[in-house]
Amino acid sequence: MTDYYNGNPCTWCDACGDYGIWTALKRALVELEIAPHQVLLCFDVGCHGNMSDKLLGYRFHGLHGRVLPFSAGAKLANTELPVLAFGGDGASFSEGVGHLVHAIRSNYPVVFVLHNNANYGLTLGQASSLTWQGQAMDSSPNGIPEHTLPSMDFVFSLEPTFVARSFSGNIPQMTRVLKAAIGHRGFAFVDILQACPTWNHFATHNYLLERCYDANAAGHDPGNFAQARALAVDTSEKIATGILFQSEDTPAFYERLVPRHGKKTTLVQEVAIQDVRPYLADYQ
Repeated sequence: MTDYYNGNPCTWCDACGDYGIWTALKRALVELEIAPHQVLLCFDVGCHGNMSDKLLGYRFHGLHGRVLPFSAGAKLANTELPVLAFGGDGASFSEGVGHLVHAIRSNYPVVFVLHNNANYGLTLGQASSLTWQGQAMDSSPNGIPEHTLPSMDFVFSLEPTFVARSFSGNIPQMTRVLKAAIGHRGFAFVDILQACPTWNHFATHNYLLERCYDANAAGHDPGNFAQARALAVDTSEKIATGILFQSEDTPAFYERLVPRHGKKTTLVQEVAIQDVRPYLADYQ
């Protein structure tokens, strides 16, 4: 864990779910024996994005809603490098929802961690497309006029190959889920329900603690797509967490690129600087 340590102080609010996610991320990488120089961590704009300077390693802090195309490009350029992308519910299901759609349908071999606190925390608690109906927020004191976007149903409609959900207060489960996501063949969507003690006063830490249960421990089969979708969507009484769906049968995007078949090099190797002086000597 100390390999990922740096001296920058954390600036999240007390009891923010980012602390738990930050810890689980480091634990997952350490347990997989991935050193800081062996992984790329890509962060969107938001409270979670401040994690980019709270640990060591190759890190990228991008534009709002645009972390997925960058992370996909990085992974396709260097397929040997594990790439994890992090985004909030505001950036991912509003500004960047188009990128999310195509990341899932393309099955890019990237792990995407959704920091789902149902609001724009960094800009002081505005409603996002995942804010619940009837909740008073700073920019919508009477509640949002639109329907809350059914995020899990939306994700499953795109035929994903890996869907998991966890809770920012359950570090052991988040660690297990992240390790499985990193080892997945294609795009891994990890929805982490995150407590936001300052702005989200409806899905609180205690609320989530009381309702979240481990579906895998309860006998759920992650290979059953229909059952996984039903469990993910129905949060009326309990919230299913864990690895909800996983299929290794669908090739990842890079594997489907016909021009890359048989290639032994990565794209970054193919554009590396080459010394052409031996070839020029024939023309001197």
